[in-house]
Amino acid sequence: MKSATIACLAALALLAACSDDKNSSAGAGGTAPGYGQPGGPGAGGPGSAGYGAGQATPGSEEDLAQSVGDRIYFATDRSSVDDQARATLDKQAGWLQQYPQVSVWIAGNCDERGTEEYNIALGERRANADRDYLVAHGIARTRIETISYGKSRPVDSASTPEAWAKNRNAITSVR
Repeated sequence: MKSATIACLAALALLAACSDDKNSSAGAGGTAPGYGQPGGPGAGGPGSAGYGAGQATPGSEEDLAQSVGDRIYFATDRSSVDDQARATLDKQAGWLQQYPQVSVWIAGNCDERGTEEYNIALGERRANADRDYLVAHGIARTRIETISYGKSRPVDSASTPEAWAKNRNAITSVR
């Protein structure tokens, strides 16, 4: 009996090690699924069964990332939405209107420079700017939650101007 229990536990451990865990990178607290993965979790992930290679399930996080883009970028120490970000947010608003049952997280992020307190506040302003733009373009505020990660979840951990530019963003994720 004891060896059967050990065998079952070993099998469970193997299954857990082999599981596709793309959406658990958000950490504790139920925060933004798929967060920090450039372009979102990608095609062929969970929920894409029945769709061809490179095609995501309509209305999914993968579909958002592939179809319209899941993130916008900001200038240093800024939370204003520029022309390039507006173009992406216009596409996101259209996508969200196409899928009215979908709600999203918007995570505001910063580069590694500055204090933790400053970057949390700046990330919040970035997420709110993204949300406010979508709301102004017809998306119900109740469908959007925001969070700031400040500098704690970089997309690129290098200490270079290129990495900093990638990390100054707001990422939209399906919740």
